[in-house]
Amino acid sequence: MPFPDKPVAHLLGSNGPVHALAYSASPGTYILAGSSDRSIRLYNPAPTTAVHPQSSYITQQQSQSQPPTPQGRLIQTYSAHGYEVLSLSISSDNARFASSGGDRTLFLWDVSTAQTIRRLGGNQQSHTARINTCAFAGEDDTLLVSGSLDTSVRIWDLKSGSFKPVQTLTEARDSVSAVVVRDAEIIAGCVDGRVRTYDVRMGRCVSDVIGPPVTSLCLSKDGKAVLVGALDNKVRFMDRRDGTCLKTYTGPEFRNDGLRIQSILGGKEQYVLAGDEMTGEPNQNGDGRLWAWDTVTGDVVAKVGIPWGPAGSEPRKKLIGKDGKEKERSNVISCVAWRENGFGDQYCVGGTSGVVTVLGYH
Repeated sequence: MPFPDKPVAHLLGSNGPVHALAYSASPGTYILAGSSDRSIRLYNPAPTTAVHPQSSYITQQQSQSQPPTPQGRLIQTYSAHGYEVLSLSISSDNARFASSGGDRTLFLWDVSTAQTIRRLGGNQQSHTARINTCAFAGEDDTLLVSGSLDTSVRIWDLKSGSFKPVQTLTEARDSVSAVVVRDAEIIAGCVDGRVRTYDVRMGRCVSDVIGPPVTSLCLSKDGKAVLVGALDNKVRFMDRRDGTCLKTYTGPEFRNDGLRIQSILGGKEQYVLAGDEMTGEPNQNGDGRLWAWDTVTGDVVAKVGIPWGPAGSEPRKKLIGKDGKEKERSNVISCVAWRENGFGDQYCVGGTSGVVTVLGYH
């Protein structure tokens, strides 16, 4: 079966770049998107209205042979952040989700009421810089783990009334960019070039040296391997038992050496997906690119062009650089999520344009 690269829906509404995406827990009906406009939006990607053929991002030649891409439904907007939203985590029962960003505070939300249940931060034991990443942990998602620019990983008890972390992990020497959790283990990726695995029950920490700054982590379903994105134009699949690199994913045109670009496993772990700092051929609004590799062979399976969005979604104001000259806009794809933790039938991508594009087999 070929790689699924057909646009299923556009999710509109963000007034800035999208930094975080997450599907609801199985069956993955809804999508959460966190944006630089300080808001989080809940969508149903099942389309209701189609973009007019002349309004679609599809070129006139393509529109003759391809139907227009429909728009998904905006269900709810969550507003409480004072800064950009950088990370999202949804509870297994879909009743709550957590968010983090530039506020130095973790927000715990009630999905149905769109109200914050808890705000964790603002005291001497809280994070002192932006929170790059967060993830639920523990039985019934009673814990929350966060990683920050302040170089710490903190664990929070959501059952207690305390606003202080129950544990702070300080081994990192630079910004903590990603955390994933499996049972009693916390895996943290750091800009100091290391992936650290904490066994919270045993009080142990194992450090694997990657080298370049680590910006993304994705754990395999069996927990035996972790996908590591780093700022050296490579994505690595690492064996967690001995720290060896099982496979490296790259390409002569693949670029990720300056921005936090997410990489994930998808298609029942057949594929490795990652965005790209580079864009398509120079034009007014450069198309973004999503790369897909075969997990086993490391071969490039697809390079999917992700345009800015439907006509009319392009910003009307010119982009002026520090030198006073107009710059070309580029839709850098920085975040990607696959339904049902990589085992569903669709995925979504977001980036500079603020338009979330949902893709699948049809």
